[in-house]
Amino acid sequence: MSTHPPLAPETPSWPHCAHGADPATDPVGCRGVQVSGHTACLAHLADADRDAYLAGLTPGADTDHRGTTFTEPLLDALLNALRDPATGHPGLGHARFDSAVFQGNTEFKSVTFQGFASFESAIFRGDTWFESVTFQDIAWFESVTCRGFAWFESVTFRGDARFGSVTFQRVASFESVTFQGDARFGSVTFQGVASFASVAFQGDARFESATFQGDVGFEQAVFERWVNLGPFVCTGRVRLSGAVFNGPANLSFVARRLECRRTRWLSTAELRLRYATVDLSHAVFEYPLTIAAEPDPFVLADGRTVEERALAHAPDAAVRIATLRGVDAAHLVLADVDLSGCLFTGTVHLDQLRLEGICAFDTVPPGTHRRRRLPVRFTGRRTLAEEHHWRAKRPDAVRGWNTAVLGAGHAGPAQLAPVYRALRKAFEDGKNEPGAADFYYGEMEMRRHDPGTPGAERALLAAYWAVSGYGLRAVRALGWLAAAMLVTVVLLMGFGLPAEDPKQEAVGTVPPGGGRVTLTIGKADPQNPTGDRFTGERFEKALNVTLNSVVFRSSGQDLTTTGTYIEMTSRLVEPTLLALAVLAVRGRVKR
Repeated sequence: MSTHPPLAPETPSWPHCAHGADPATDPVGCRGVQVSGHTACLAHLADADRDAYLAGLTPGADTDHRGTTFTEPLLDALLNALRDPATGHPGLGHARFDSAVFQGNTEFKSVTFQGFASFESAIFRGDTWFESVTFQDIAWFESVTCRGFAWFESVTFRGDARFGSVTFQRVASFESVTFQGDARFGSVTFQGVASFASVAFQGDARFESATFQGDVGFEQAVFERWVNLGPFVCTGRVRLSGAVFNGPANLSFVARRLECRRTRWLSTAELRLRYATVDLSHAVFEYPLTIAAEPDPFVLADGRTVEERALAHAPDAAVRIATLRGVDAAHLVLADVDLSGCLFTGTVHLDQLRLEGICAFDTVPPGTHRRRRLPVRFTGRRTLAEEHHWRAKRPDAVRGWNTAVLGAGHAGPAQLAPVYRALRKAFEDGKNEPGAADFYYGEMEMRRHDPGTPGAERALLAAYWAVSGYGLRAVRALGWLAAAMLVTVVLLMGFGLPAEDPKQEAVGTVPPGGGRVTLTIGKADPQNPTGDRFTGERFEKALNVTLNSVVFRSSGQDLTTTGTYIEMTSRLVEPTLLALAVLAVRGRVKR
């Protein structure tokens, strides 16, 4: 690499072409640099002088045509004069095309820039091709305007590449480009689609303060070293599918959608996003990867805030995860993201997923609905999007369950139960027992509805659900407890308490001549009640027996045979219901 002074933006100070200096016709005059030995630029040289100049050029010669206006024939003539007979390709040494204007289409095909190349403030008015070009030193594209299509295909930048404040008004393609040095795209505006497919970034890569008004694609791109993509704004999609990140990555986007299908992250990475919906299907993480929602607009290094007006119509700046299918979540951290529409089935090591901050899930349909003319009300809980899809397809589905989008696939209870189980464990490992409760509920729901679950087990689960909401709904358990106590009181008053408490009697025999007396004390059998059974006194006794049964104690009250069995049943059922209520409360407050 040459040791020339670093290039920097400057005010044109070269000796200008004298053509058109008449104030009456052209007060500014041509801005092209004078060709050595002449007072005119290459475009305004006399034909004989231009031919003589071009004939004197040799492959690899330095060229300085700053401010010059190039037509297609003039550029072709310059490149032909620099063509190497051995390779058939043009070769330039140090090349200065600052503030040059390229009329029509511009083709730099198979050109080798052996020294630094500067196109600062150049204007390309037609389509531009830099195809199979090699930049052996610094390539400087500062404040360039490309009004037509811009094709940088199969280009090799062996030195640093600088694209600062460039405006691409139509499609810009950098497909199959190799950046061996650092690649800097600062404050670049892409008004059309931008493609960096199959690009090799062998040095550091930076895209700070760029603006993409269409989609930008990095499919199959390879980032060998540290990469800093952003912060930038993309009103379309950021496509990273198939890309490989070999070094640490820091990605900061304001984008509508981020696609990372089969993307490979071979080092630590952090994605800080706004507005984006993220598709991570079959992505590979070998080191910790964090995806976090940025709460406030990004701030650039100079203190300026990234402008987000292009996405102002979006409902909010939330980051939504669309799918984790095929992902090994052992190294994945999600922070403050929306998981209400996320597809989880097929995720590996989902129990090791780390959820930080507020990660929102979908919920059951609120309010009261009707199913077969019967009122239905769902207990509030967090649910998976795939449970919504499954329930929405059922023949007796009520309104409020979300239907599956195209390509979401189908997952039934058998597939969803282990997903709920893994998420429950992830919450429990994070010491969030209340959060884990909803996923335990979902797991039990899927087991209860799974046709593959044995009938006896499904019946047991149905009873468990009806009585206490799988041990998670304290109000339901307390309601059943109150009902059981009421039934017990009524049954005891009606059948369990005797008509009167039996009196004890002492029966003894005195043998002739006195001596020791033995008394046998017995009690008459309780008599079944007759007459008015529902009196205040009997209610008090029945309530005493019932309350003692709740805490698994015997009241000592005399009971009929029927009452004895009622009490035995009460002492089994009611403490169980009380325990389920306590368990449900504990599950909601435990930390």
